[in-house]
Amino acid sequence: MPSRQGYALLIALVAGTAVLAAVAAVLGTHLFAGTRPAAPPPAETHAAARNPVAPANAAGNWVATWTTAPVGPEPDTGKGFPGSTIRNVVHTSVGGDAARITLSNLYGTTPLLVDRATVNTRPVTFDGASAVTIAAGGRVVSDPVVVPVAPDSDLQVSFRTPRASGPVTYHPNTHQTSYLADNKGTWSTTRWRYLTAVDVRNEAAPGTVVVIGDSLTAGSGSTTDANTRWTDVLADRLGGRYGVANAGIAGNRLLTQGSAGQAGTDRFERDVLSVTGARTVIVALGINDVQQAPQETDPRRIVAGLRTLAEQARAQGLTVVGATLTPFEGFPTWTPERNAVRLAVNAEIRAGSVFDAYVDFDEAVRDPYAPNRLRAAYDSGDHLHFNDAGYRALGERVDLTTVERARTPESDEL
Repeated sequence: MPSRQGYALLIALVAGTAVLAAVAAVLGTHLFAGTRPAAPPPAETHAAARNPVAPANAAGNWVATWTTAPVGPEPDTGKGFPGSTIRNVVHTSVGGDAARITLSNLYGTTPLLVDRATVNTRPVTFDGASAVTIAAGGRVVSDPVVVPVAPDSDLQVSFRTPRASGPVTYHPNTHQTSYLADNKGTWSTTRWRYLTAVDVRNEAAPGTVVVIGDSLTAGSGSTTDANTRWTDVLADRLGGRYGVANAGIAGNRLLTQGSAGQAGTDRFERDVLSVTGARTVIVALGINDVQQAPQETDPRRIVAGLRTLAEQARAQGLTVVGATLTPFEGFPTWTPERNAVRLAVNAEIRAGSVFDAYVDFDEAVRDPYAPNRLRAAYDSGDHLHFNDAGYRALGERVDLTTVERARTPESDEL
């Protein structure tokens, strides 16, 4: 089992330029085949900032090692966090010898000023400047910063917001401890603020596997700071060869605005197709359409929504894998009628007419003696969400050959 310690944080804190250079060289030897590339020249730096997203399957050295989906404006943050430093801790999937970050002011109502930013204490610039202003509703991508990033490690991305900025764009329920610091002290939080992506430069990685899902992808029920979401398990199994980007939102629905975040069909372009180096998409949405009020009673509408996402992914040259919907008998919203909708959706997914391939999460976690229920060993306690063992079962169910397979013209003709 790969170490889940904050290795990247330790690297960044090693004193002395010579030591940093040595560490980077060692990491380059282990992380990549061939010679570690030199630092990007200024022209490359600025071009990367202007063109943050690589087209699907395009040649290039940049892949996403971590992403999150912006959910909405953080409650009670009408003035932002003036004078505060936001320290987002994120867990990487693939390593690299340089990094760049994406900051979003999607749900802000006024411009957001960031006057200092770092990745593992290394200063970050934006088009050559240490400060950047992000328009309300906008986002920015930093210049590359030469910093060694290890796979399967914790990375700290910090920045200061010196003045009032309006509502904070955030992602709650992260199952990861981050921090907020001001002149009164430092507080822990399980919210990611403003940061939506970390890309790394990696000569060997073919791309990133992007997962769009709900709370079962976001990791509800998993242990905080243990990085046991099923996407983390998948990243471990891929061994740092690919990035894995988690675009799960707790409460998210496929077809309509739910309790959190835009519908999957509305956010697919932003949270999946625009991810740097996207190569394969895994779609794990639909259970909230079945069980949340107002419930979707027609499985054909859910299947049509899933098919729409698959078609959009294929149009970008991506391989698309769908996940079957998992059992939830015992959860307060379960009824035989709603379960019948779930089973009908699963039948269509298994029939092979929706996705290029599918991963049978239902079969992986259901109780063989009561197939509409989760196995007790995988149940977090509410009969819908999983514990760490359940998420491991999901992550181990994914066929690596499928997610590593690139789309070809021949596959489009099938």
